[in-house]
Amino acid sequence: QLQFVESGGGLVQAGGSLRLSCVASGFTLDYHPLAWFRQAPGKEREGVSCISRNGGGTNYANFVKGRFTISRDNAKNALYLQMNDLKPEDTAVYYCARGLLTSVQDECELNRYEYDFWGQGRQVTVSS
Repeated sequence: QLQFVESGGGLVQAGGSLRLSCVASGFTLDYHPLAWFRQAPGKEREGVSCISRNGGGTNYANFVKGRFTISRDNAKNALYLQMNDLKPEDTAVYYCARGLLTSVQDECELNRYEYDFWGQGRQVTVSS
């Protein structure tokens, strides 16, 4: 069965930290860029960060730059998002996503239409 198993997230006070993990089952992540997206109530799903196949290229949305760090471990078939200095406006459901198969090793795009397989989502709530 093909699936992403997400873990982490939860409730934290403003200024705190959380870590999200996403492990793939049934397929390898080696040939895909990966990303985290988020969706707050009443808002469109938006890109947070992406990482290239070899981990050498990353992109971050301006609203998380300097606070969030994306990483991957291809040996563990896993994707991570370390979130520091969290703000109430970071409250959302966070989704991991697999990018389209590509030969490009060191680039990624934060365009949701470039991603074809999604995790179930994890709630992150930041209180003020």
